[in-house]
Formats: sequence, structure tokens, C-alpha cells
Amino acid sequence: MEEGEEQLIDIIADDGVGISEAAVFIFTDGGGGIAELRPRAFAGSQSVTLRRHLSSDNLLLDLPRIGDLQSSEQRLMRENGGSSRNGNMQFSDPLMRPSADDEEFLRQSSSSTTASSSGEYPMAMSGESSPFVMSPWHQSALDNPLDLAGANPRNGLITSLVREEGHIYSLAAVGDVLYTGSDSKNIRVWKNQKDFAGFKSSSGLVKSIVVAADRIFTGHQDGKIRVWRVSPKNPTVHKRIGNLPRLKDVLRSSLKPSNYIEVRRHRSALWIRHSDAISCLSLDEKQGLLYSGSWDKTFKVWRIADSRCLESVIAHDDAVNSVVAAFGGLVFTGSADGTVKVWRRELLAKTTKHSPVRTLLKQECAVTALAVSPAAPLVYCGSSDGFVNFWEGEAQLAHGGVLGGHKMAVLCLVAAGSLLLSGSADKNICVWRRDGGVHCCLSVLSGHTGPVKCLAIVADGEEEEVGGGGAARSWIAYSGSLDKSVKVWRVSEQPPDALLRAPMNVPADP
Repeated sequence: MEEGEEQLIDIIADDGVGISEAAVFIFTDGGGGIAELRPRAFAGSQSVTLRRHLSSDNLLLDLPRIGDLQSSEQRLMRENGGSSRNGNMQFSDPLMRPSADDEEFLRQSSSSTTASSSGEYPMAMSGESSPFVMSPWHQSALDNPLDLAGANPRNGLITSLVREEGHIYSLAAVGDVLYTGSDSKNIRVWKNQKDFAGFKSSSGLVKSIVVAADRIFTGHQDGKIRVWRVSPKNPTVHKRIGNLPRLKDVLRSSLKPSNYIEVRRHRSALWIRHSDAISCLSLDEKQGLLYSGSWDKTFKVWRIADSRCLESVIAHDDAVNSVVAAFGGLVFTGSADGTVKVWRRELLAKTTKHSPVRTLLKQECAVTALAVSPAAPLVYCGSSDGFVNFWEGEAQLAHGGVLGGHKMAVLCLVAAGSLLLSGSADKNICVWRRDGGVHCCLSVLSGHTGPVKCLAIVADGEEEEVGGGGAARSWIAYSGSLDKSVKVWRVSEQPPDALLRAPMNVPADP
């Protein structure tokens, strides 16, 4: 990495707790073999020194103390004539004061205090306008006395799956089978919530997993997509059947100079290969397509039938953190550059063509997660400022509002039925229920001792009776955390009786 070059890095703090890859650092020459990097949010005001592990690609983080960050912000306020560039950052709200255990994630939640929709608006992170105080479930505690953490007895922990192999970065659930990926490079298979099998890649922590029929696709830190198949004779055996792109495609493409593109200064690579970590995978099973997003700022389109790369799109100015194949031939991408973009897919004779339609969101803080509701044309976007924006309507995609239930960065989202689950660096999971255009928080699931990095959900197969003779579905949710555990939860679409009597209304755009 050269001086002045920006690069995304997975970070592991001295206590073993990780920080989301959404962090962006600017490299400067620290000398003495110690790299000094400045987070973009504090560039010019606060340096963060990192030293490299001798045995891994992870970095140990010497974080500034909260007082140091406040002092830096105060200096900026003085330099800017009394107003901070990021709003009031004096942590006057005691509810927003991070604990010692959360200091390593301060940057995730405070890297930007501007929550933006299709039109940007400022949100100061203190006092009555803090994300915590403005969250719908906090407002309900004031207006309708209700302890949401235990308000819905139908929502709760079933069990914990713990195998000391590493921080959990990815999950995929199909029926009663769960796949978990970690920085140990292992993929564990759980069946009926019991350890069933496992298989290991040769390199690269497992950042994303998707399952398509009899194939399992895993995206890795080393920039490779690996393809696995379950043995028909022994379901505990998973055999690797190849990589994406295939070796023969790499060799064939390498013969033509026109197939090389510049990926950074003085370095070129084949367009069919990712030149940086795979951050996300998404399936369009109906069209037989696999989408991969990467820190190299691109997303690529793969045909599952023959494992061919059909298209590579330079989508953003920074890392692609999430890609979702959605309704109506649309594809959504979210990036560390703070934007959410919409792409329209056109199927050609032998390939695909994705054209930009519009930019849904443009903000300073990183977009960390996207989810699409399978039950309605709804798109959700989680950001490092702790907010979830959403848009509705297949034709217009109008901005529907902002959900603010977390004190720190939203790291993952999953939608099912009328529910949305959001996992955060604050170690909690918010369970949101949609009723028309209104969302309310049914429960806050707590229990993890580290940031919640990934979520998956499957139908429970049970329905509960509700008032008026209707029925509410029940779901099994899985959450993976940097505390090295996976927790299994039961969540229901039925709100608690108190919420049925006094429903919460979430304000739309300020």
C-alpha cells in the first residue's frame, strides 16, 4: 500500500473483537514498520495507529480514547468558527455515551452524524436528537410505557451454537440446515441446530455464503468465490468443485490484452476476476444468476449453469458492501462511498447488461447492508450511522422513512414476511414489523457480547392466531457475531398486546 492510497481493511482489536470492514483508512508513512492510518471521519484531526499481526492479515488497533476524539472535535469547532463539521459531538446525551467495551466501535457509529435520505438532512448525535432518543422504540417507552426488550414473549432465544473457531462473518439458512462462515476459513454445517459437518477453504476468511439448489457459493477475503457440492452418498461430505472464475476462463482471457483493466496505479487485472475481497453475494434463482460485490468497487454477474462471468460493472467510488438482486429486474448496490444505486438488468443473447437507473441515497457515512422484502416492493438500507432508510413501490421507489433503533452502526439486515431484523455493532438485534407504511419495533434481542455481523431467517412453519381470526407467522432467525457464536431466535409477526392497543408510528422524512 502506497502513501496516500485508500484501502479497506478488516480490523481486529487487541481484545479480539472485530471492527466492520466498512471502515475506510487513509495510509500515511508512519515509519519504523508501523503503519499509521487515519480514519476518513477523523482525517486531519485524529490519527489511529495500527500494527500488523506477524501471522495474519488482520491488524491490531490502538484506538483513541473518547476524550481524545472529543478534544479533536472541539479543535475542529474552534477552527470552523464554533460549529463542528459533524454536528454537536460532545456526547451530552448520557444514553449515547459508549461503554469501555464499545470504544472500539465508536468510529462506526460516530464516523458521520448525518443521516440522509433522498434529500440529505443533518442529525446531531446528542441530546434529544440522538439516534437512541429519536428511535421509535425509545419514543414508545415515553408515550406508551413498554419494555420492548421483553415485551413480546413470542420473540426470544432458542439456543446458542458455539464452536470456538473464529469470528462469525456469514450465514446461510435453508430449511433446517445452517451454514456458518468465519475468519478461521472454516464453513460449519448445522442441522436441526446441532453440529453436523464442516469443510475448509485453503485461504481467505468467509465473508458471504449463498445456497443455490445443490451448490454452495462462498465469497472470501482473498477475492475468490469457491463452489461446493454436497456428496449424494454422504451428506456430511462437501466437495469443492471449482472456483469463480474457472481456471480455463482465466487462461483463455489472459491471452487478450483487452481483457485487462487497471485496478489501481501500476496494477492491472483480468476483468473477470475480483482484485480485492468479496464482500457480498446475491442470487437470482429465477434467472440463474449469481451477483458478487467486492471492495474493488465492482459487482460481477455470473451464470450459475456454466460458471461464466457475464459482466463486470464498476459501480461505486469505494467498496461495494452489499448487492441484492430484487424485484422487476432491478439490482441494488450499497457502498462505503455512502450511496445506494439502482441498476436495471437486460438479458441479452449470451450475456447481461446492467444500466444505472438512479441513486436512491447519497450520504457521508458508509452504507453497510441492504435487504429487500420478499412480501412487498420494499428496499432497506443500513448505514454506519445506526439508521435504516427504506423505500417502497416497485415503480417509483419513494422514500418511506428512517428507522432509528441502534446506537451504533447497522452491520446486517434480513427481511421476511412483514418483519425486518437489523443487527448492529451495539450487539443488539431490532425486530421491526411493517403494517402498511408504518414500522414498529416489536423486540430488541440482546445476548451477544460482540457486534452482530450477519443474519439469516427461515420460516418456522407455525402460525399463531391473532385478533379478528387472522394468523401471524413465526420465523427462526439466526445471528452471527464477532463474539464467535451463533444464536437461534424465534420471532413472530404478531405484536404484543400492548402494541395492539397503542401502535407506534414511525415518522417519515424529517
